[in-house]
Amino acid sequence: MWFTRDLRLEDNAALQAAIARGGTVVPVYAWTPEEVWDWRPGAAARWWLRHSLVELSSRLESIGSRLVVREGAPSQVLQEIVSETGATAVFFNRSVEPAAVERERRAMAALAMRGVDAHPFNDSLLFDPDRVRNRSGAPFRVFTPFWRHLLTLDDPGRRIPAPVWLPSPSIWPASRRITDDRVLPTNGETSGLHPYWTPGELAAQEELRRFIDDGALEGYSNHRDRPGTPGTSRLSPYLHHGEMSPRRVWHEVLRARSAGRAESQPFLRQLAWREFGHHLLYHFPDSPTTPMRSAFEAFPWHEDASALRLWQAGRTGYPFVDAGMRELMATGWMHNRVRMVAASFLVKHLMVHWLEGARWFWERLVDADLANNTLGWQWVAGCGTDAAPYFRVFNPVTQGKKFDPDGAYVRRWVPELAELPDEYIHAPWTAPAEILGAARVNIGRNYPAPVVDHASARARALAGYESTRR
Repeated sequence: MWFTRDLRLEDNAALQAAIARGGTVVPVYAWTPEEVWDWRPGAAARWWLRHSLVELSSRLESIGSRLVVREGAPSQVLQEIVSETGATAVFFNRSVEPAAVERERRAMAALAMRGVDAHPFNDSLLFDPDRVRNRSGAPFRVFTPFWRHLLTLDDPGRRIPAPVWLPSPSIWPASRRITDDRVLPTNGETSGLHPYWTPGELAAQEELRRFIDDGALEGYSNHRDRPGTPGTSRLSPYLHHGEMSPRRVWHEVLRARSAGRAESQPFLRQLAWREFGHHLLYHFPDSPTTPMRSAFEAFPWHEDASALRLWQAGRTGYPFVDAGMRELMATGWMHNRVRMVAASFLVKHLMVHWLEGARWFWERLVDADLANNTLGWQWVAGCGTDAAPYFRVFNPVTQGKKFDPDGAYVRRWVPELAELPDEYIHAPWTAPAEILGAARVNIGRNYPAPVVDHASARARALAGYESTRR
């Protein structure tokens, strides 16, 4: 059983099929050296992966098995394990990321040369991307018809129970330690993530239970855009690393609806956005670096390293944006509403290329998912197939007032503004001097002045977009 982005025992189609074949099962994880990765996992994702593998290993040991970890290309590692164990088949769950698709292709070709059966499964998504097409047989490029089509499809399948025992070989292949920094390097910048997250399958199940049973699902429509309240599921890193299947989330939410405890469609629609991003990446593998609307190749982006650093550090002078960037630095995560506003600020207020933002999120997010990271940034920049209108430029002040009206989110992540009244918390430079003094805020000293003026920046961005359209 070749584990990839499916670090769970429950609801794992490939693992279930491996068990059903009969005989012993050898769980394997191949860590590919970083220098051969396209979009190699960032620091936060590597931190998560390390802890998730530790937990998976522990879970396997509890059912009489263990996880064999090797360093190297999967085609090489799997051939080694086959030679050492006499395995006659390899089971795994597919990915849609271009580099992973190529690794899978090479691994299957190498196994076929040895006469070993390879059995791939689609278990990271609700539906197989090859089988979801529009009426003309082409991939969907717009979300709404994609969503409507999903609702006409058969049930994505029922949950598969976790095995209670795995038959093991009499002699185990050698394994590297998961915590070996040569295999899975991390860095000191991720040491502060522990208070915010517990990676692993069991934590994923608890997070889903909390979301459904503690009322967040019930109030999802009203609170999901409020970053100062616990209104989202926070399941994204667990889904990204495969510690929970989207199939289980889908059915648990539907079960809550049938019990009359919550409306399901608003949240399932967000799960479908995740699905849509993966289907787009599968069909358009160049999209992580290439705008899906070719006209945007000519957009007049600015190379502004200073502005980029201020944005990364949460020092733009716009509290709602800065709060999001600081939350990202501290926790490896950012609320989705704030992601949109912070991303819009970079590409439209500062006119810095969306790829700079995509790479920064990729490095810092625990849920750094290539499909959804690409979808989000191309959507905000206006260059995706299903993108925000080019003329939509989020005003970070009005967005803050609308979605963080009491300033709770800003006060948490930008504590130097904590004593400002609600009226000024999202635009501190507009506060009278006496109010700034009483709140111990000194614009330009302990909190920066706005790096750009919103109205001027908006006009500049629209001029750039208009030139691209022409």
